[in-house]
Amino acid sequence: MHIQESGEMYLETIHVLSKKNGSVRAIDISEYMGYSKPSVSRAMSILKGADYIEVDEHGYITLTDTGLEIANKMYERHTLLTEFLIRIGVDKETAADDACKIEHHISEASFEAIKKFAESENRK
Repeated sequence: MHIQESGEMYLETIHVLSKKNGSVRAIDISEYMGYSKPSVSRAMSILKGADYIEVDEHGYITLTDTGLEIANKMYERHTLLTEFLIRIGVDKETAADDACKIEHHISEASFEAIKKFAESENRK
């Protein structure tokens, strides 16, 4: 099943918030992303139905193994692309914004090439 860009963004946000806060609820996602509570609620329903997240009886959201795999992929892309753009002279804020846009559309081949290049530059 192919997940849409918005779904990837939600999964990455859940991952970031869970690393930062330990637990995540829909209100945390709403505040972090600046989205309305109904929008987040609808997205959580879709992600739950697709088995990317689980929501317990108290409203705490956790990623399933599949959801975590996608979230980790997006987080790695975002982090590496941000660092790469900063290293080539882009300011931090612009780099983070652009990385967020690129991470959802870049091919696996291009991302792996950038990753390999960045790793080789780190060894110099």
